[in-house]
Amino acid sequence: MDNNAIKPGTYAPAVVLTRGDIVESLHRAAVAVVDAGGTLLASLGSAETVTYLRSTAKPLQAITLVENGGMGHFGFSHRELSLMCASHCGTDRHASVAASIQEKAGVKETDLLCGVHPPLDKETAEEMILRGEKSTPNRHQCSGKHSGMMANCKLHGFPIEKYIDLKHPLQQMVMRTNAEMWDVVPDSIRVGVDGCSVPVFAIALKNAALGFARLVDPEDLSPGRASACRQIAQAMIEYPEMVAGNGRFDTELMRVGGGKLIAKMGAEGFQSVGVFPGVSHLSSRGIGVAVKVEDGDLRGETAALIALEALRQMDAISSQELDELKPFTSRPIYNWRKMEIGRIKTIFALEFWRS
Repeated sequence: MDNNAIKPGTYAPAVVLTRGDIVESLHRAAVAVVDAGGTLLASLGSAETVTYLRSTAKPLQAITLVENGGMGHFGFSHRELSLMCASHCGTDRHASVAASIQEKAGVKETDLLCGVHPPLDKETAEEMILRGEKSTPNRHQCSGKHSGMMANCKLHGFPIEKYIDLKHPLQQMVMRTNAEMWDVVPDSIRVGVDGCSVPVFAIALKNAALGFARLVDPEDLSPGRASACRQIAQAMIEYPEMVAGNGRFDTELMRVGGGKLIAKMGAEGFQSVGVFPGVSHLSSRGIGVAVKVEDGDLRGETAALIALEALRQMDAISSQELDELKPFTSRPIYNWRKMEIGRIKTIFALEFWRS
């Protein structure tokens, strides 16, 4: 067994799907709950689990643009900043905002190196087929992030060519900044290539949670970085539909949360939430929650289910808010004839380390 093998005890049972009177499927996960001071408040499985953050890192990847004056330099709006933090669903509105970022930064859609895929929004994809319209890079769920990265290159005088390469000065700057937010040494970060071709970082869940805690409670950071974190969090709260899209978990959770949290999903079963100071009794500081589903969450709902249950156990979300988020909570499963045939439900209890 090599050094990359999953260690026993890293993940714990978290969600089951029942059919009839038996458990048909079991999903294991790891969760870390950390406050902005770096205190581990609660966990499931091991908070030391090392995994790729995938798109959960996007709000942190935007920090260097904001803290170095990019918002004022280019005249970017909070709507545009929110899209830079997004895994959006490719609607006309999303594509239009991506184009606006590019126009202000003096770059073109053809400069994007994220690739092309059909819009994640089904209605948009169907309308484009009827129009005979092919998808373009601005429909890609990561077009906002890539547009922001090219703007960052322009801001710092970096070449936009090969801006996705790990050795590019932009990506080196992003990695150093993220390492500071996560309180890790850059050399300790495991690096891969994300679905949109930029470097993707793997760190321990507890450090990923710390990064989100600092986004919503940056009082220990330098004034410039603290201001950047506040702007990013505020942009996501003001324009949650930019971060994902109508009906998607991040958008709906932030809408229902009413300004008390931010949320960002990542591929392969990753989910992060930042809870603002004073929301949970666990700490007076801001809190970060990081969730990783061991099997990658192919159904696309397990990580959200776990995140909501963790928030409930933290007293960071009310029963009324949970009612408004029923599509993402424990619930019956129906077949194509609308017959109830089972349930999907959480089965875990967080281990609290500090009362």
